[in-house]
Amino acid sequence: MKHDELLQFLRRYRLAVQASVTPDGAPQAAVVGFAVSDELEIVFDTVESTRKYGNLRADPRVALVVGWDDAITAQIEGVADFPTGSELEHIRACYFTAYPDGRDRLAWPGITHVRVRPAWIRYSDFTQDPPHIEELTL
Repeated sequence: MKHDELLQFLRRYRLAVQASVTPDGAPQAAVVGFAVSDELEIVFDTVESTRKYGNLRADPRVALVVGWDDAITAQIEGVADFPTGSELEHIRACYFTAYPDGRDRLAWPGITHVRVRPAWIRYSDFTQDPPHIEELTL
């Protein structure tokens, strides 16, 4: 799968299931609204009082699933960070393209933006027989 095809697939969706690990090793999942940069960075916002924020600060490893409703999915594993300065402005611009109302949430106490840089992606299309499955290591 080419970069542009994967980008187009991911941008068809607005929600992902995001999974992280609590400090004591328990799994935790949340649905997040996300955007995708041209570099395949996944961006979402959250507030500092959420479990996902605390989990990702303690252990930045993260997994996401996108596109489960049409039997075509992307499973993504990577590392999350919380950019500052010009990098923060870059990911916010990406996020605000998908979620213009995200600008309004900047007034929320503790709002922050998370960037996930994928290290591994598995694209699965179960609408075909046999299924089309590709793994990408980035």
